[in-house]
Amino acid sequence: MTDPNEAQKCADLLQAVGEKNRIRIIECLWDGPKNVSELAKLLKIEIVNVSHHLGVLKASRLVQHEKQGRFVVYTLAPDYFSADHGKLAYLNLGWCQLQLNKK
Repeated sequence: MTDPNEAQKCADLLQAVGEKNRIRIIECLWDGPKNVSELAKLLKIEIVNVSHHLGVLKASRLVQHEKQGRFVVYTLAPDYFSADHGKLAYLNLGWCQLQLNKK
């Protein structure tokens, strides 16, 4: 039986990715680091909304950020995301692991 703490951690991470725009942000970040303006343009949503969703992903440690000049650049956290250099990508949430098909 799954340890209750591990189950809760996985549930929290699933909740963090369980929103369509956060899934789309993750998909955009598969292609490499991006700042909020780049993500907003790609997703065709307001910068404030992108910032909110990045805040949720950041709080869950699913994305990392680094200041580069005037911009904050976001990347996927390697602790949770990996790729096989093909069209498969993996999201490892500890107790559960998801395999994703990259475009």
